[in-house]
Amino acid sequence: MGRLHPASVVVLAGIGAALHVGKLPPAVPVLRDSLHITLVQAGFLLSLVQLAGMTLGLAMGAAADALGPRRTMVLGLVILSAASALGGTATTPAALLALRACEGVGFLLASLPGPSLIRRLVEPQRLAGMLGMWGTYMPFGTGLALLLGPAVMALAGWPAWWWLCGAASLGMALWLWLALPASCDERMAAATAARGGNRIVRTLTARGPWLAAATFAAYSAQWLAVIGFLPTIYAQAGLPGAYAAVATALAATINMAGNIASGRLLQRGVPAPVLLYCGLGAMAIGAILAFAPWTHSTALDALLVRYAGVLMFSAVGGLVPGTLFSVGVRLAPDESTVSSTVGWMLQWSSIGQFCGPPIAAWVAAQTGGWERTWWVTVAFAGVGMLLASVIGGSLRQRGHLRTAAP
Repeated sequence: MGRLHPASVVVLAGIGAALHVGKLPPAVPVLRDSLHITLVQAGFLLSLVQLAGMTLGLAMGAAADALGPRRTMVLGLVILSAASALGGTATTPAALLALRACEGVGFLLASLPGPSLIRRLVEPQRLAGMLGMWGTYMPFGTGLALLLGPAVMALAGWPAWWWLCGAASLGMALWLWLALPASCDERMAAATAARGGNRIVRTLTARGPWLAAATFAAYSAQWLAVIGFLPTIYAQAGLPGAYAAVATALAATINMAGNIASGRLLQRGVPAPVLLYCGLGAMAIGAILAFAPWTHSTALDALLVRYAGVLMFSAVGGLVPGTLFSVGVRLAPDESTVSSTVGWMLQWSSIGQFCGPPIAAWVAAQTGGWERTWWVTVAFAGVGMLLASVIGGSLRQRGHLRTAAP
């Protein structure tokens, strides 16, 4: 068996980081019993991991450009490991909240250097495919945690689940450090030294990073608005808890299919805007299927149609993040601002995830049910498709519309 390619190790490291995003949702009922956390505190535990991304994405991206992507990713994994290990010893909600915020910093540091590292580790003709693989780190890691978490906590308790996730991150940090050449950081240091220290200004004054970031926000807002409320929707439909857990995990992980397909299609010359149109259009149609009333159908038929819509929403919608990671690398002002551009994209992705679910919940509350929340997702999809058309123009100007390599 051959040695695993270093770029594949980067993808696995991203999955190891994403475990910490998905480890909390199945633990909320257990934490409410053991630490007596309130529902509001549980909500903050769920959202705090996005706080660093919302506020520090661009700044940390610029820092990663200066420190080097390999060192930055290892540092993020170590922070995740330490915070998770300490989290397993927490005895108060306040301590767990503080450590969850630390995990958010670690997750951001561990995820934003991924595209920059992959760009340095693979040949130009393979770049789009590997960036599509990178786009699977979040759905795969989150889905894996949703599946494994309940079983581990049933056997050994929630602290053991925290420690296991921390051990996984520490192991990935060591593997990444050994598998990737130190030249990944040296080449970046040389490039940034030549360019100077004004990476944030160059990123913010360029058009491309804003387009990629805004489109990512339009995608992430609707994705979490749908996937995040699936357990509630399933409970209202009377689906047993065990089935609901598996159904939610499948809906999250099937997003990988679109991510992987985006890389392959980009390599074959399919223009990025076409993939964005397809992904966002499928999300709009899938959301309508998932939330339409279906008043003339039986309960089982309605549930099956809704779930088919959710799977379509997530699977085909996966074309969007996989394509955007490739677009972000291509539209970065220069090589020294790739991590800054990705950081800006992740910052707006976090903002979208923060805003999307409350907007959907507000619409549901105002209209008396979930049947009209597809308005929200269709609106976000429409904005994303408008931005995709502008992205197409920018790619044409830079000569990247039909090429996989930046």
